[in-house]
Amino acid sequence: MNNMTGVILAAGKGTRIYPFSSNFPKPLLPILNTPLIEYQIDTLVNSGINDIIIVIGHLGFEITKLVGDGSRYSARISYVDQRETLGIAHAVGKLEEFISNPFILVLGDIYFLPNDLSPMVSVLAKEKAHAVLATKIEQDPESIRRNFSVISKDETNIVTRVIEKPRYVVNNIKGCGIYLFDLPIFDAIRRTPRTAMRDEYEITDSIQILIDDGYRVVHLPMIENDINLTYPKDIHATNMAELKRRGLDQFVGNNVELPPGCIIENSVVGNNVRIEGEVRISKCVIFSGSIVRSDVHLENLVITPERILNISDPI
Repeated sequence: MNNMTGVILAAGKGTRIYPFSSNFPKPLLPILNTPLIEYQIDTLVNSGINDIIIVIGHLGFEITKLVGDGSRYSARISYVDQRETLGIAHAVGKLEEFISNPFILVLGDIYFLPNDLSPMVSVLAKEKAHAVLATKIEQDPESIRRNFSVISKDETNIVTRVIEKPRYVVNNIKGCGIYLFDLPIFDAIRRTPRTAMRDEYEITDSIQILIDDGYRVVHLPMIENDINLTYPKDIHATNMAELKRRGLDQFVGNNVELPPGCIIENSVVGNNVRIEGEVRISKCVIFSGSIVRSDVHLENLVITPERILNISDPI
């Protein structure tokens, strides 16, 4: 896939994931002590894509400082500053002058499996399509309502309609925020109106324009698991999902001080963490640099150097 470009959208402010968004752009939130964006870069590289553009905005300097030019990932990484965060289509439109071939677009706040996107490229060629949408057969209607619904023609994979955050769910095909676009998407984006719902330029509106113009858009139900990092509880969910995927009961970072009698189960502990007291820690995510002082059972918590969040609390 040497003629493909990878794009990661990493500009959003992440207001709903506050207080984490005050210190982290969402793509830098840790999953087993590794920033989410590094999973996405590795996925693109493992899929044969080495040229990657990252669209930055909120705390973008933190992303550039970590990722650099991409050489340590065996990639060539450049950056585009979105400046105003006015939606996905707005962000993609900023890329037109930098892209001259098909590109895979990944939203920078999504944890997803599998970690190989090459089947999308095969489908693009096989179906003579101009866009491929990665989808999941989703059993939870609420998850579809939070994302977008994909309507296909009869029993084929040809997409006839996409519906952003549908109130009424008519099938179980969910769009997952991973797309493969050919260049006509830019024509569609230029004609995409700003929405009344969120006052943004929605990529689903651009996709619908592409369909209505007669371009072939298909979907590929290839996503096994996906979690949008939208709320604090999603940080917990992604870490628990990755622990399970690796078959681990715990993941403990470097330079961690554990006193005798401390029990850690089904939890993630960051680097340079100090735990004080004979405490049992279950289903917790502890950020690097945290100090934990407790003599009671800790469960279902996200612990940072600044605060402790119970992920069972209402949002």
